[in-house]
Amino acid sequence: MKIICVDDEPLAVEDTLAMCRTISPVISAAGFTKAEEALEWLRTHPADIALLDINMPRVNGITLAEQIRQIRPETAILFLTAYKEYAFDAFSVHPTGYLLKPVMPDMLKKEIDFAVSAHPQAETPHIEARTFGNFALLIDGKPVRFKRSKSKELLAYLIDRQGRSAARREIFAALFEDMPFDRSWQKYLDAIIRSLRDTLREYGIEELMQLERNGIRIVPEKLDCDMYRFYRGEAEAIRLFRGEYLSSYGWASMAEADMRTMWEKQISP
Repeated sequence: MKIICVDDEPLAVEDTLAMCRTISPVISAAGFTKAEEALEWLRTHPADIALLDINMPRVNGITLAEQIRQIRPETAILFLTAYKEYAFDAFSVHPTGYLLKPVMPDMLKKEIDFAVSAHPQAETPHIEARTFGNFALLIDGKPVRFKRSKSKELLAYLIDRQGRSAARREIFAALFEDMPFDRSWQKYLDAIIRSLRDTLREYGIEELMQLERNGIRIVPEKLDCDMYRFYRGEAEAIRLFRGEYLSSYGWASMAEADMRTMWEKQISP
C-alpha cells in the first residue's frame, strides 16, 4: 500500500510518516509540506491513501482533497486535523476517515485498515499512457524518461492513432508541420524513431511499437490508456477528463475538441 501525507508542519509530516511505516500493509509513504508538490507527485505516482491536514495556507486540505479526486479518484482520503469544527465541511468530499490530532498509532492503523477494506487496491497497469493534460508513459507506476522530446511526441502521436499504422510522411507532417520532407529531415525522423525504439527496449517494452513495411503503429492491447477508456465510455475515465488532451501538441487540438464535445454530452443532465 502506498500512502502520502500532506501537512504544512514538517514535524507533523515526519511523525505521521514514522507511524505509517510501522503499519504492516504500508509499503511506501511520502510526505509533503505543500499541496502543489503533492499534486505534482500524484500525477506520476499512484497512492492508495492520502492523509491530509485541513488547516493549511494557500490550499487547505478540503480543496486539496477535491483536486486529488480529479487526478486520482481511486485514492482514499483521510483527514488528520486539530480542529473538530472542520468535520462538516470535510465530509463534503466523502473522506474515508477523520482523525483529531494528536493522532495515536493505534487509531491511525484502525483507519488505514478500514480504508483498505473500503477501497480495494486496483492493480497498477504494467504499461500506462496518460493523455489527459500533458502526455506521460508509466511503467509499473513510474514515468518513462525519453532521451528526445520528439521521440516522446512520436509515441503520443502513435497512441492517438489507436493502433492505426502511420506512414513516415504522415508522422513528419504532424511533428514538424510545414517543414520540407527532404532527405536531411527524413534522416532526422529516422533518428527520432531509433531513439524511441531504444527507449522502449531499455524499459523492456519494445513490443509496444511495431515497424511495418509502410508505417509504424503501436499495439493498443499492450497498454492501459485513459483516452481509450474514455472512448469505451468508462465512468472513471470520463470523470478524469477535464477538457485537456495531449496539451503540448498542436496536432491533438481537433481530437481534444471532439472529446470535449463528447464529455459535455456525457455530463449534461
